[in-house]
Amino acid sequence: MDFPFKLLPKTDFDVVGFGTNAVDFLIQVPNYPDYNSKIELSQYTQAAGGEVASTMVGLRRLGLNTAYAGRFGDDAAGEFGLNSLTNEGVDTSLAERVTGASTQIAFIVIDERTGERTVIWKRDRKLAYSEAEAPVEILARTRVLHLTPHDAAACTRMAMEARRLGVIVSIDVDNVFDGIEELLAHVDILIASADFPRKFLGTEDREESIRILSERFTAGVVGITIGEAGSRLFCGGQFIRTPAFGVPGGCKDTTGAGDAFRVGLLYGLLTGEPVESAARIANAVASLKCRAVGARTGLPLVSEVRSLLESA
Repeated sequence: MDFPFKLLPKTDFDVVGFGTNAVDFLIQVPNYPDYNSKIELSQYTQAAGGEVASTMVGLRRLGLNTAYAGRFGDDAAGEFGLNSLTNEGVDTSLAERVTGASTQIAFIVIDERTGERTVIWKRDRKLAYSEAEAPVEILARTRVLHLTPHDAAACTRMAMEARRLGVIVSIDVDNVFDGIEELLAHVDILIASADFPRKFLGTEDREESIRILSERFTAGVVGITIGEAGSRLFCGGQFIRTPAFGVPGGCKDTTGAGDAFRVGLLYGLLTGEPVESAARIANAVASLKCRAVGARTGLPLVSEVRSLLESA
């Protein structure tokens, strides 16, 4: 099945990301601690993360041209996070350092037995964009806009302008924010976390929730990521159920697996793959990401994705 979108001709960027970046402090423990207990950590790592920033890095590693528009604090974490993008070749001409702001951080506790994690995060309100501050000028230079809904009014303005220009709009959503309904009405690819339907619609039935989202909004592709169970997409009135791949060497950390899934799906879209093949690529990229600790550490090259797909 083909994607129900028409891509613009080649532009400066294949994908522009607008939304979250973060610096993650990853704490590996032998097992997840009980309440009111103490446990010795096995290892501690600082690494760059954030949903949109990580997706731009992942797409860059697969050979696509990406740009990131977002805000960092003027602290050491901000310098670390911004350098992590420029060092990967992501265009950061619209990234900003905000005086007096703290860069978004996350403390992530990883259970070594499974690689599953718990995320504790904080975003400084000074990093937020108002609707008037949305960097719409970059949209004329891209084929796809990928965003998270944290600054919903600014995101809605970006999405509306993108659609006016013929730019495909993709969203990564895992929580309910003020203004989310209006924003989702201007999205083409809506990929949510497994628990978003429960938070947003109050239903535990995954496929029914996907149908409801597809009917309520105008997205051509709607889906959820389900960890070890793979993914479910809905396109053209049909479900595409794609199993996950085993993680080579075993799962070390699931942080950023959803971001990696979106990397593979957008890569498939932009390289002319049908939806079914793009979903397999997305699950492969997510699997390879989980082989190392950190949201970006294990993000693969094209050759590694092809190798996993061929060996499966």
